[in-house]
Amino acid sequence: MKRVITYGTYDLLHQGHINLLQRAKALGDYLIVGVTNDSFDRERGKLNVRNNVLERVEAVRATGLADEIIVEDYVGQKIDDIQKYGVDIFAIGSDWEGKFEYLREYCDVVYLPRTEGISSTLLRDESQKHIRVGIIGAGRIAKRFVQEVSYVNGVNLVGIYDVNEEVASELSTINDSVRVYPKAKLLIDDVDAVYVATPHLSHYEYVKSALLAGKHVLCETPLVLNGSQAQELYDLAQNKHLVLLEANKTAHCPAFNHLMVMIKSGVIGEVVDIEASLSKLLLDKNLREFDSAQAGGSMYELASYPLLPIIKLLGPNYEDLSLFSRINNGVDIFTKGVMRYSNAICSFKLGLGVKTEGNLIISGTEGYAYVPAPWWKTDYFELRYEDQNDNKKFFYKWDGAGLRYEIQEFISCILNNRLISVRLAPKESIAMANIMQQFAERKNTIEI
Repeated sequence: MKRVITYGTYDLLHQGHINLLQRAKALGDYLIVGVTNDSFDRERGKLNVRNNVLERVEAVRATGLADEIIVEDYVGQKIDDIQKYGVDIFAIGSDWEGKFEYLREYCDVVYLPRTEGISSTLLRDESQKHIRVGIIGAGRIAKRFVQEVSYVNGVNLVGIYDVNEEVASELSTINDSVRVYPKAKLLIDDVDAVYVATPHLSHYEYVKSALLAGKHVLCETPLVLNGSQAQELYDLAQNKHLVLLEANKTAHCPAFNHLMVMIKSGVIGEVVDIEASLSKLLLDKNLREFDSAQAGGSMYELASYPLLPIIKLLGPNYEDLSLFSRINNGVDIFTKGVMRYSNAICSFKLGLGVKTEGNLIISGTEGYAYVPAPWWKTDYFELRYEDQNDNKKFFYKWDGAGLRYEIQEFISCILNNRLISVRLAPKESIAMANIMQQFAERKNTIEI
């Protein structure tokens, strides 16, 4: 029996896919079809796949051409599969010609002709509704947004507003289609959604104005520094049937989400302790981060990242939070927080003038998860156990500045009429704002 294997995403299954499968089938007696997993697609930069892996597997099965269907989860799996299934021929579309010559060591490699004039990309483009997006705030992070938005389908970046029109004009040169607006209201009126990237203290007013105008909002983290304001904004978004999403890039990256799902599934038992740290040594003390009048300091600037795994795994209902801060010129250059839950204890460390090891450790009753610094840019983590033979290592790819993940989730929520993202739910975002408020009011806070 001659065994043939082929791989693909098979998104929006079309005649071109069917023709390829028929050609692969004709090469042998038994056809194995590998369908890429959702997380693997994201790792490879495919952020616009419409159908999830279960839908794509069923679509391939419905063709009746596959004798066996497997899921492709990781780089290097093709070699493993060829050996595991005793494959004689590896077949793939001709647009990949020359890319899989390394597999000839294990089997024959055949490049199949593609069907001209049809592809999943073309189908997505033809059916794609485009969301007109405007940027409010032309600071450092907004520049990365302009660059990252090109990796996500369904986005038409049309304009930018900043109180400093000259800065906005400089940013618009990155993309010729971006128009500079003289007023925020004019921008809001002219788009479907806005990305708010202004200093922290102005988030509330800009987000509220956009929501009241009926626009979806992606707002830089932290959303606001007050729990009541956060609750108000999310209630307003729900009432007006709009998407409001906090732009925490770690919350939306594939590796971090995989880690959270694994921990919740019990791979290290019950979580009893979480330690998360993040610090930067910024040399320029004239930056906004060191200005108390602009909500500078490590807590406001960094806390939403270390708080993320704690709140996602243990929830927003902690019993007690104690904060310890070193204050210089009105801003905290270092803060340590200790959170107590009914059955767990957590701690986080933040620094803008103090450097610390920036890793993440999640301790459980059966093992622990370790994410090395910089853990917020999750591209690798380990699950470690008493018996080291049981340890597992997971490798991922972090693309660009990471903003493409949050942009893709935001646009997906809008297009699919999904008002709440499980990656960073309103209750989690509100919990973070409550913690910011506790720090602002110096409740349970000790200066060191």
